[in-house]
Amino acid sequence: RTRPASASHLAEESRLASVLVAGAGPAGARLAIQLAHKGFSVTLADPLSSPLQQAFSSAAMPMAAALDLVIPESCWAARWSGWQLIDPDRLQHQWWSDDCLGVVLDFAAFRAQLWDQARDAGVELLLNTRVELSSLEPQAAEVRLAKANGLDEHRRVRWLIDATGASRALLRAAGVRLESPDDPLLSGTGAEWLLQGDDRNAAPWMERLSFFLGRRWVQHGYGWIFPMDQHRLKVGVCRLPPLGCSSRSRQGLGDALKQLLRECGLDNCAVLDRHGGTISSTIRRRQALGRGALIAIGDAASTANLLGGEGIRHALVSAECLAEALPALGGEHLRSLYEAALHRRLGWRWPISGRLARRTWGLAPDCRSDRRMSRLIDGLSRHASAEDLSSLLFDYRFEGYGVRLLPYLLR
Repeated sequence: RTRPASASHLAEESRLASVLVAGAGPAGARLAIQLAHKGFSVTLADPLSSPLQQAFSSAAMPMAAALDLVIPESCWAARWSGWQLIDPDRLQHQWWSDDCLGVVLDFAAFRAQLWDQARDAGVELLLNTRVELSSLEPQAAEVRLAKANGLDEHRRVRWLIDATGASRALLRAAGVRLESPDDPLLSGTGAEWLLQGDDRNAAPWMERLSFFLGRRWVQHGYGWIFPMDQHRLKVGVCRLPPLGCSSRSRQGLGDALKQLLRECGLDNCAVLDRHGGTISSTIRRRQALGRGALIAIGDAASTANLLGGEGIRHALVSAECLAEALPALGGEHLRSLYEAALHRRLGWRWPISGRLARRTWGLAPDCRSDRRMSRLIDGLSRHASAEDLSSLLFDYRFEGYGVRLLPYLLR
């Protein structure tokens, strides 16, 4: 009779195992670094050739998260202490705190630092490389490393990590079920420009996060302006249309962004970069996190906050949860441990962001939705503080004024 393996034996076996992480974004890179420190043999692959490419992430987060996730100040492009909401009638509403509430990251600098840390930790970093799944087993995966130079390579690894973001490339290749009728996958698209302002035109947008809400700005979505250093501004628009929405009825993101720039007097600013991306998640967070030797993290695991359009904060948490679980157990037990840790770290309020996002951005873009949005902003203006808004958007905490939001949520 075969003797069951001890926990220490499983841990030692995992430490000797090879791990291939597909996707060198914040989640993939952070996971690779932590597993390398635990003794794993780790390869980190990404189709990009430079961390400066496709640096799409507005990357605003609360100060507590920046400190807890150990993001160095060298990657903070700006600090903010206020909120500014521009409603459907173009009225500005502001909330300010005496303390710094959060930071806006320089996403390219943060990714570059993570890549350097990965190399220092002994991670094999393969750039210009796309990971393709060849076969998947309970205890191993075979992949093809498709390289830009044409010198493809085949490998067999103990663990394969899907950190490919909203595309979920490896999960889809493995046929993993990503959604169900009662827990659909919602996807949002965004476009963002990095502008070079000056001390005059950038001043109204510094030290605050500004959001533009209502159909006059973006149908089924919102616009934003975030501050950066050296009078730079991140200006973007995002849309999260309801399921079944016809593409013919959608406003073009480019048109919405240009309109936003014109109305804010920023259309003459030099454009330093143009980028775009996709964010997606299931609403109830019941998406399968993998199969066999394949495990998903970050946006591929539906960690994104659809309400605020953010992904980095929760993606990094998912990497830390998997890094803690992987050395301990294997097989299906690993996914159960990982999933439990993820829900424990993100809390029971985490799924609220998906439901509230569908309610907020999925409304028909008509006068009724604008009136509803105006009522919400007016209620927040009268009853909420700057700290309350941070708790609402980032932590989904409604205790202080949740009853006052019920008319908006239920109508």
